[in-house]
Amino acid sequence: MKSALIATCCAAALLLSACGGEEKGDKTVRADGTLAPGSTLKVGERAVVPFKDADKSGTIAITVKSVDLGPKEDLAEFKNKGEGMLPVYVRMVIENVGGTDLSGTSVSVRAVDPSGKSTKVILANSTAACKGEEAPEAFTTAGATYETCKTEGVKDGGEVGGVIFREGDYQDDPITWKK
Repeated sequence: MKSALIATCCAAALLLSACGGEEKGDKTVRADGTLAPGSTLKVGERAVVPFKDADKSGTIAITVKSVDLGPKEDLAEFKNKGEGMLPVYVRMVIENVGGTDLSGTSVSVRAVDPSGKSTKVILANSTAACKGEEAPEAFTTAGATYETCKTEGVKDGGEVGGVIFREGDYQDDPITWKK
């Protein structure tokens, strides 16, 4: 009887510790259904996050489909000809989860090296091989999706290990997609 009571108490404590939803790392989902800050995903996995861009806000899902190095020649159109850097193409699918009007918004991610640190290269423009798209006018209902590509950069000879999303709740503890 005493051992059954102890086992029941231990099971209850274990169950309660799993209900918090605010743990950091891996893929903890918070009570509101969004991914906890500090979560780590593999490229191809979906993250549901609160989102704000200018005067519009809602809940979106970001699926980073691929993170690829592009050829140096793709930067020839840049003012400095891409001197000392290579383009990184981040292809994503964005989904309107909350059903609010998010038309005209754009999602920003940043490339990181294999250790998770910034590549220290920011490209303000897109390339012909990777055109960044804003959310279309029809991005106003739950389930609406669009595909976009974000051009990031890495120094010549550097490696890209993935990308991070560090907007809003994730500013200090971003979501990371690893290759």
